[in-house]
Amino acid sequence: MCGIVGVFSPHGSTGLQQAAASMAHAIAHRGPDGAGVWVEQRVGLALGHRRLSVIDPSPAGEQPMHSACGRYVMVFNGEIYNHELLRLELEKAQQAPAFWRGHSDTETLLACFAAWGVERTLQATVGMFAVALWDRLSCCLTLARDRMGEKPIYWGWNGGRLLFASELKAFKACPGFVADIDRDAIALLLRHACIPAPYCIYAGLHKLCPGMYVSLPLGRQDAARAAQPVSYWRLNDAVQSGLASPFSGTVDEAISALDRQLAASVRAQMLSDVPLGAFLSGGVDSTLIVALMQNQSSEPVRTFTIGFDDQHYDEASHARAIAAHLGTQHTELYIEPQDMLTVVGLLPTLYDEPFADSSQIPTYLVSRLARQHVTVALSGDGGDELFGGYNTYHFAPSIWQRIDGLPSSLRNALAAGLSKPSVTAWNRALLPLQRCLPSGLNALSGERLHKLASLLPARSREDFYLRLSSHWSRPESIVLGAQEPSTLLGLPQAWPESDHFEHWMMAMGAQTYMADDILVKVDRASMANSLEVRSPMLDHRLVELAWRMPLDLKIRNGTGKWLLRQVLNRYIPQSLMERPKMGFCVPLAAWLRGPLRDWSEALLSTSRLRNDGYFDDQRVRAAWTAHTDNLNDCSSKLWCVLMFQAWLDEERSVALALAP
Repeated sequence: MCGIVGVFSPHGSTGLQQAAASMAHAIAHRGPDGAGVWVEQRVGLALGHRRLSVIDPSPAGEQPMHSACGRYVMVFNGEIYNHELLRLELEKAQQAPAFWRGHSDTETLLACFAAWGVERTLQATVGMFAVALWDRLSCCLTLARDRMGEKPIYWGWNGGRLLFASELKAFKACPGFVADIDRDAIALLLRHACIPAPYCIYAGLHKLCPGMYVSLPLGRQDAARAAQPVSYWRLNDAVQSGLASPFSGTVDEAISALDRQLAASVRAQMLSDVPLGAFLSGGVDSTLIVALMQNQSSEPVRTFTIGFDDQHYDEASHARAIAAHLGTQHTELYIEPQDMLTVVGLLPTLYDEPFADSSQIPTYLVSRLARQHVTVALSGDGGDELFGGYNTYHFAPSIWQRIDGLPSSLRNALAAGLSKPSVTAWNRALLPLQRCLPSGLNALSGERLHKLASLLPARSREDFYLRLSSHWSRPESIVLGAQEPSTLLGLPQAWPESDHFEHWMMAMGAQTYMADDILVKVDRASMANSLEVRSPMLDHRLVELAWRMPLDLKIRNGTGKWLLRQVLNRYIPQSLMERPKMGFCVPLAAWLRGPLRDWSEALLSTSRLRNDGYFDDQRVRAAWTAHTDNLNDCSSKLWCVLMFQAWLDEERSVALALAP
């Protein structure tokens, strides 16, 4: 795993070497094992690289790397899991270099680009990556990103130059970078707790979307500026193709097919020349990955878990039992609340774009723990989106069906009535009724009734899902001078055709929440610790197989990930897995009322909000007061604002440090 950077200056190559070196140094955590810069003087292009040695740690794997024919130069961040097969294919077709310098996947990928071109090569890969390929003959720079979006790449024109990098902090290290904040992106942050691709916190810059590449003919600047990304693989196509050609075998055959493909994906991702392990939370996904790893390993697999004293958040005991059953070499670390609170101060630097998923804190801590022992870790990310694991997929269709049958006037009246009493007032009223309410209703709470009130006015099931997954429902009314841009959830023409509402939500979740939140969280938290994290469930072949499986093999009798559970039962006693789903969470609501209260108050003070000029101070203060007075749980809303405010402080500190 690595970090990549680049800068193109049409005004000449003066200073490019140092600029690229400074940009690469800013993301040295992504690659502490080596650095390299190469400059194409005649064009004004510099490519920079930071190396985390995983495959072929010898000098033969150093970057920027030149093709054997001399035409191409490449910087690459990621892993190509089928690169040995690609080498054999090149050799069989007599398209391989006269000799291989080493055994790195970087060299293989570069040889494929030289032999096959961009699109065929990208379609042939199995892996996670962000890559920049320079064609010296045509003076064309191509940027590409893996299918599911595991590895990041930012790009755009800034100050008359083209910049690209794995992380935004690299841009800030480039002399002359113009850091204009995009207020529309802040509105997206308040709705989604992240800034979804292709948007970026800085005006004029973009994230390359998953499964896309963009070719920039730098010899023709007008054409380069007008270039638009194109898709070489789309999840929507996988969804529609899978639903059109469903798996036709028996249930047992479906279980076996999934078992084989997942085992093959795990086997491929265990390839490493450095120590390798896995995250083990004790949930279905991570347990299945570890079980398949151990089943294919002659040595105990290294597994890592963090625990919490608060039993509402702790899964360490479950992970310990699973590790003992599988015989892994298990390491666990119990985290004190102060450990997690300390990480809060690091977040603006780790996530150098505002990012507000509070599970970023334990993700960083488990990555730090793992890096003390290994360089590569496998994770179970992707199982929920592919196999219906989130509770939303189970209850949303039934709730929407009931709401949709009511007249809109009645729904609006109910919404007003439910939202009028505070959460605390509702909880007080419901408390004496808990024992009297029938099963299914005794879990009612003020928070849930307020959430229901926000859902009742939904105009369609898709609007219902957007409201359900939103933090602030009307962020443009909170962010001053902002107009919320359209995203995938608001573009019906970009939705796949699906057979069930559950499948539509899963497809949307994979392309939004997973790509823009979960994978960003994991990449930044792990790479901040120089740890490479791989996700076997995001192998596109497994993704395509999952979409061939009918819904009743994913969600059955109200239980998600049914098919994954059947595979897991082949390796783990079912009794070890019989417990409710637990998220990787922190007690954020309590923290904001307790140990983080002073920090939050400083960032959300009326004077601070007014002086900064980004938020409607009255609306934000109302949410803060409601939360601190224990009237409503506004923690997820407030965390979005707090993460921007903390990021803004860091932004100003960096600007001050760089000022002449």
